[in-house]
Amino acid sequence: MSEPDRGRYAARLADSPGDRDRALALRARCFRGGAPDADRFDDACHHFLVEETGQGRLACTFRLLPLAAGGEIGRSYSAQHYDLAPLEGFAGPMVEMGRFCIDPGIRDGDVLRVAWGAVTRFVDETGTQMLFGCSSFEGTEAGRYLDAFAVLRDRHLAPQQWLPRVKAHDVFRFARGRAAPPRPDTRRAMKGMPPLLRSYLAMGGWVSDHAVVDRDLGTMHVFTGLEIAAIPPARVRALRAVAG
Repeated sequence: MSEPDRGRYAARLADSPGDRDRALALRARCFRGGAPDADRFDDACHHFLVEETGQGRLACTFRLLPLAAGGEIGRSYSAQHYDLAPLEGFAGPMVEMGRFCIDPGIRDGDVLRVAWGAVTRFVDETGTQMLFGCSSFEGTEAGRYLDAFAVLRDRHLAPQQWLPRVKAHDVFRFARGRAAPPRPDTRRAMKGMPPLLRSYLAMGGWVSDHAVVDRDLGTMHVFTGLEIAAIPPARVRALRAVAG
């Protein structure tokens, strides 16, 4: 895989145990306050690094798990937290993106763009038809994100045919009743959404109707899906320009 490059940053596939160790170290900092972060899914995934060109500083990492079709979705990380039976009928290749994190000391939008460029190249090369994963909000208090959840409820719920069902015991059902405000503050909502989730939504992505409270990682997350064919053509051209 060639390296999506946007000047200061370049993305590449991890190709050595040392690369993977660096990815796990950044994950440990971002998700567990320095404690080890590894699980049984790591061996089945492709791990990516986004680095500062020249210096080699690791700015971002994520992993991709390819699946032949929806019938394999039970092998995904997301399937631990969501009943994904509706997606088992998806006929095309799928990829789960997980453990996406950016060095908290780096605040540069090009990091996210370069990462999406790498994902775009992988999607194109593998013929992927759906990208999915868990988009995480920091913390476990839903009250911090009620406007964001209301916008998700009003504009971005999954199509009924793909809508994940509740599986986890600790969830926030933001699409029910008065769980989220009827008239959300859109500016506050977008500010509260994770950058990765905003990117998904800008491309036509959708979410589950509930958030899972993950006390192990200290986050709340929503299942997020993106059908590749639904991405607006202008956005596809922009992503491929970054992918190279």
